[in-house]
Amino acid sequence: MRLPPGALLPLGSVSLPDPRQRRAWLGCGHHPPRGTRAMAGENQHQTLRKSIAPQQPAPPVQQPPRPRPPHPVAPRTGSIASGGGGGRASRAGSCIPVADRVTLKKEIGLISACAIIIGNIIGSGIFISPKGVLEHTGSVGLALIIWVLGGGISALGSLCYAELGVTIPKSGGDYSYVTEIFGELAGFLLLWSAVLIMYPTSLAVIALTFSNYVLQPVFPNCIPPYNASRILSMVCLSLLTWVNSSSVRWATRIQDIFTAGKLLALGLIIIVGFIQIFKGNYEELRPSNAFNFWMTPSVGHLALAFLQASFAFSGWNFLNYVTEELVDPRRNLPRAIFISIPLVTFVYTFTNIAYFTAMSPQELLSSNAVAVTFGEKLLGYFSWVMPVSVALSTFGGINGYLFTSSRLCFSGAREGHLPSLLAMIHARNCTPIPALLVCCLATVVIMLVGDTYTLINYVSFINYLCYGVTIIGLIVLRWKKPNIFRPIKVNLLVPITYLIFWAFLLIFSLYSEPVVCGIGLIIILTGVPVFFLGVYWKNKPKCVHRIAESMTYWGQKVCFVVYPQGGSPDEDDLPFPPFPLPGSEKTLKK
Repeated sequence: MRLPPGALLPLGSVSLPDPRQRRAWLGCGHHPPRGTRAMAGENQHQTLRKSIAPQQPAPPVQQPPRPRPPHPVAPRTGSIASGGGGGRASRAGSCIPVADRVTLKKEIGLISACAIIIGNIIGSGIFISPKGVLEHTGSVGLALIIWVLGGGISALGSLCYAELGVTIPKSGGDYSYVTEIFGELAGFLLLWSAVLIMYPTSLAVIALTFSNYVLQPVFPNCIPPYNASRILSMVCLSLLTWVNSSSVRWATRIQDIFTAGKLLALGLIIIVGFIQIFKGNYEELRPSNAFNFWMTPSVGHLALAFLQASFAFSGWNFLNYVTEELVDPRRNLPRAIFISIPLVTFVYTFTNIAYFTAMSPQELLSSNAVAVTFGEKLLGYFSWVMPVSVALSTFGGINGYLFTSSRLCFSGAREGHLPSLLAMIHARNCTPIPALLVCCLATVVIMLVGDTYTLINYVSFINYLCYGVTIIGLIVLRWKKPNIFRPIKVNLLVPITYLIFWAFLLIFSLYSEPVVCGIGLIIILTGVPVFFLGVYWKNKPKCVHRIAESMTYWGQKVCFVVYPQGGSPDEDDLPFPPFPLPGSEKTLKK
């Protein structure tokens, strides 16, 4: 069959044009079931996952170079399995002649990987949280111990995530691991809570913190106006969405630069603190004063102090969301984690020591922005450096959250748990533009609706719950699949120790804040009917398929996006097939 250049194949057809046209065409009209891939120009399915037995991968078939088509046509997709994006997104987006592979590019090296972790951890927390930790511990010495313990527990969690990341080399972080180990329903509930409220709320809080610090010099004697802070936050968010849509390299360079700026700002605080110590101004750090309790902390107070420190360390797992874009992830993922977490713990601990060389505990507790107060007391004319540093820190945090959360949407859509349009990337820039736009719009909605800072209480509970479930999955995977290849295998005491702390904090949170935790659980459980209607129910009315297909088609034309070609998730590298779901006909290979 011959077709004119740029013509679309009718839905359901996977016929190739005349080979003399020397173009690769993407078939269209159907979507492969889980574990299969629709290959360009073929009318068959090939299994993605391989058996557990060691195998040597087949050498890649060398294809002759093909000329780039002069005018690519936005592809039209076949039907998707659910109106909202249920059913697994097809690799064969339709009918666009392509000369090169359109796939997520591996442009994140070791330095950028460290910048992603450090940049996401160091946001506004270290400039604000010291007050909460000190308030609940009742002494300077115990507060410093809590900061060190917070870094240690984060290090234990990151070691577990390092093993999961190299054992299941897929982007999506917690979501991908929970889906592979516990099945689609558990993975969808995690994805639902993350996309619906967790990451949009965190992004909104960071963006509003950025705008408040930028506007504070303009309104020195009052709180910045509500509308002004929202507008500036949206402008910042829109700018970074455009940058992330234009180039992965631009986004990672911004992350590198602003991470370096954060470390320099905190380094300035630490250096000034050491100068104070050399001058003998460290009365609050002497053991007799450091452990002089003005209140006796209860177990509940210690748990709240630890939660405050954990908030400042949140983001240590974000590199796992972009595993597929890492250069040599099996080496660079654990190396970046091992470099970043100890570095952040060191910086946080000595930053708090520096704070106490300039302020008494009472002065620190009365401060709304500890770093700004520190600058006013010790930096003199250069006190403006601190609010600028906080603003730059939060700007980099917005970029990091946007970069990683968009990859979560991308991974969820590729698994068929979100609309299939979100599984597509730009034909030239190879960036997930639809996923980025959804993250941006969801954050704007959170900013405009309700009290953002109240929502963060629910987010903290959901976030901590997800950490624990994921690390439980590590133990389950050890039990069910003991013989799979693990480039990194941590001692079982590591996840067990983490889970002991996790269970303690979770139980205390349920006891002390039952309403907050109850609302958090309700948010998660609202995903159950959505899963069964949108994903599990396959035989939807044809009108639903037509509407979804039309929306996907026009979304592709507007964003100029296609499905990634050639299996970017590296599913061939998975060391085990998926666990069978209830009612599924899939069986494990032996």
